[in-house]
Amino acid sequence: MRERKSYVYKDDERKRPFAVIECKRDGITDSEFSQAIEQAYGNGTAYKFRADYIMVVAGLTRRAFDFTGEYADAAGEREKNIIADLPRQYGKPEEYKYHKNGGLDIQPINREALTATIKKAHQTLWGAGKLSAPQAFSELCKIIFVKISDEKLKRKPGEPYEFQIKTHETSQRLASRIRGLYEKQREQEPNVFTDNIRIDDAVLRQVVSHLEAVNLSKTDLDTKGVAFEQFMDGFFKGSYGQYFTPREVIQFAVAMLKVTDSDKVLDPACGSGGFLLHALDAVRKEADEYYPDPDSRDHFNHWHTFALSKLYGIEINDDIARVAKMNMIIHDDGHTKVICTDALEHSDHLMKDNSGFGNATFDIILTNPPFGGEPIQISTRPYLAKDYELANQRDKNGKEKPRKAQKPEILFIERVWHFLKPGTGRAAIILPDGVLTNSSLQYVRDWMLEKFQIQAVISLPQTAFAYYGAGVKASVLFLRKRAANEVINADVPVFMAAPAKIGYDATGRKTANQLPEVLRLYREFEKDPTPFFVEALPLMV
Repeated sequence: MRERKSYVYKDDERKRPFAVIECKRDGITDSEFSQAIEQAYGNGTAYKFRADYIMVVAGLTRRAFDFTGEYADAAGEREKNIIADLPRQYGKPEEYKYHKNGGLDIQPINREALTATIKKAHQTLWGAGKLSAPQAFSELCKIIFVKISDEKLKRKPGEPYEFQIKTHETSQRLASRIRGLYEKQREQEPNVFTDNIRIDDAVLRQVVSHLEAVNLSKTDLDTKGVAFEQFMDGFFKGSYGQYFTPREVIQFAVAMLKVTDSDKVLDPACGSGGFLLHALDAVRKEADEYYPDPDSRDHFNHWHTFALSKLYGIEINDDIARVAKMNMIIHDDGHTKVICTDALEHSDHLMKDNSGFGNATFDIILTNPPFGGEPIQISTRPYLAKDYELANQRDKNGKEKPRKAQKPEILFIERVWHFLKPGTGRAAIILPDGVLTNSSLQYVRDWMLEKFQIQAVISLPQTAFAYYGAGVKASVLFLRKRAANEVINADVPVFMAAPAKIGYDATGRKTANQLPEVLRLYREFEKDPTPFFVEALPLMV
């Protein structure tokens, strides 16, 4: 939009201005928006233009002011004379702007608009350093939670939404109302958010102004997924990179394991919830095949039942667990089975938070466990030696004793084995290549060969996680948990590939993606592995 002023007059002679509207480009900063308000005040309240109302528009962020009646001389006022919207047909301002199925309802938006809106809201919260980026992101999750909760509340056609700025409502009164909504919804979802909204009233008003026109619930799921993923893509760089797995790698792993609605799925190190969301997306696509009408009850039940009862996640970091839950809520649920705890804890401890986290109960595990950090000191967590074979070693006399320390990614391998169903349970796990090549870790590989059938090993490029602050060379292992007393056949072939390009480079820029070709070759390998020992494959580099 070009920046300009628009005038609405009461008379045909254009001498009695009804409203002055200051139009600015979308994406301007909060300070620039404040300057635009001052410009509008100057133009609208000056003697020459003495308008009844003024309005500032910058994309979906809008603010209108009343200069009639008791507010006629409100030239110094910036809050009490705010109104929900310009009056219709030269009437009086309405108390609320947006009503369900009313003359003006909140609307779904496209990917670009949603990305811009989320970015503006986060910038407002970040406030040029008043909050850290993680703190701002956490507060944004809370506010979006309130927004979506309000959209889903039962209301009759014509009733107003609560998540919006009312006419003549101060920042303090608005903030009190929004916080009240948050507390009410938090009582129903005690495991999603554990603390209050912690931002200034004026900041909360500005964020509401960015979001109030958007219908997040009805915005297309792919649009929401990509928009939020693009936003998190930048947020999770650096120190938070360990909690984020790139979409291309996730999509590949989910496709390799062919997730269906009958599978019980877990990510024991779920981070922002990427694997869970893409597993849910796979089941939605499955619903499309069975029920072509996406609005049918059968289609909804197919994927929504899976989301509510078959998707599980564990995340040790409280802030990131909140992000994962929020991510699931945005994508229409599954968040109730994401818990914040240490996945390496004894399973009885996990079962206290949710009865579904039982050993030998999961069909599929998709995970990128933390690696590259400090080893865990076994003496500080004695239960590890009781629960994990890989937390122990044998001395020269063959007597078993606890190791001094063990890398968390190695313990996670065994934790995955605990959770999977014997004989049929399958996993995709991202591991540093040291686990596969380091001579001192031969005992780990021996244990894995005894406990798992290794079905495929996909070596990722050195740069796979560089953009997110991790330079460790890693591979994706696809495993099946062996049944009890299963006879090990050492001649079963293992599919191996090393794609050079996986859709992005070390800077995050898009590149060619060979992972779909790896998937195609693996499907051929499943049918008949023989040709793979004869022909040189282009991706076996």
